[in-house]
Amino acid sequence: MSKPGPLTSKPLSALLAGIFNDAFKRQGFASRELVTRWSEIVGRDIAAYAEPLKIQWQRPIEGQPEIPATLILRVEGPRALEIQHSSTVILERVNRFFGWNAVGKIALRQAPLVHREKRKTKKPPSEAAVAEEARDLEAVDDDDLRTAIARLGASIKRN
Repeated sequence: MSKPGPLTSKPLSALLAGIFNDAFKRQGFASRELVTRWSEIVGRDIAAYAEPLKIQWQRPIEGQPEIPATLILRVEGPRALEIQHSSTVILERVNRFFGWNAVGKIALRQAPLVHREKRKTKKPPSEAAVAEEARDLEAVDDDDLRTAIARLGASIKRN
């Protein structure tokens, strides 16, 4: 009887890389790194309010110099003016990432950002639950410490 070969698992990103690359190419991105590493490229302050939507490349005309592409950014409405004023910084950082003068101008589209998730704030535990937990902590002498531990216990039991 022959032994089975070693089991190897591949990360999901490796299996789906071709599919994602095709989707990004349709939007004009030569690679997906501009989108996936956007906050590293332009900085968190800019990435919080703008994200790359697509790159429009000009068709080359024979005998003419190549025209740099246009990077289209989705920007939250109120921050569009600020991003527009930061466009030279964004262009420098994007072109530094590419290693050549790939992008010549930026166009803005005002719309809500896709990647932003609003965090749900959890309500603190009720006073009744904290008091119930505090009854079990009679051995703790410090009142503030007992209240803090009771609040922690009530929060853990609630989840």
